[in-house]
Amino acid sequence: MSLNNALWLVGIVTEAAVIGLLLYRCVWRTLPVFCVYCAWDLFSSMGAYAVVRFFPASYTTAYLAVTVVDSALEFGVLVELAWSVLRPLRASLPRGALIVIGVLIVALGAAIWPFSGIHQLASLAPAMRNLVRLEQTTSILRILFFLVLAGSSHLLSIGWRDRELQVATGLGLYSFASLVVEILHSHQAMGSQYRNLNQIVVASYLCSLTYWVFSFAQKEAVRREFTPQMQSLLLAVAGTARTTRVALTDSTTGKTRKSEQ
Repeated sequence: MSLNNALWLVGIVTEAAVIGLLLYRCVWRTLPVFCVYCAWDLFSSMGAYAVVRFFPASYTTAYLAVTVVDSALEFGVLVELAWSVLRPLRASLPRGALIVIGVLIVALGAAIWPFSGIHQLASLAPAMRNLVRLEQTTSILRILFFLVLAGSSHLLSIGWRDRELQVATGLGLYSFASLVVEILHSHQAMGSQYRNLNQIVVASYLCSLTYWVFSFAQKEAVRREFTPQMQSLLLAVAGTARTTRVALTDSTTGKTRKSEQ
């Protein structure tokens, strides 16, 4: 058995172990999108293995479809993690706070998009070029999310035993390795060197899966409450966002009425 096939099969087994622990620890109650993401990842890994083995000519098409779904689910996971971090304060947040979080993450992704062309992409077809940029954008988003969450963990009253930081850590480590390999790919590495770099990405994902197995095998720590200072800050930010939204709504309504008159 080749090293690629061995890594692939080990990854499938480890993904199955992660899903088993997610179900055992009832993580699906607090992080359902992440559980769906892990289930999809297991399904897509098995499907990709079957396509490579039996339908190699269809691999590019399958890869395109899988990458688009992966990116959508990863966006959902980031929104879910941000919302879960705010769990102690959610009852005090205004309606639509979850939508605001999603819009902010989309805006951050849009800001990253113009700078995500690390490869020499001119030779690629437009669809493949956009796909590569989408992968790079989501990788950078995951890394930034992990850094922000880890850097502000004390203020947010979370630690390494909290599920949110555990999930973000696994995604961040894998994303960092993927981004480094893509930068190295931009130097036109070909042949065995190209395959070795791809094996590094697979190995990094196996490390993330192993970390999740270790983390989810343990009971989650009891979530701590925010400090009074942090509660005041978050509520002030939420209040400002709500006031801005109401003002924009009133302004739009006023303009509509004037145009009708």
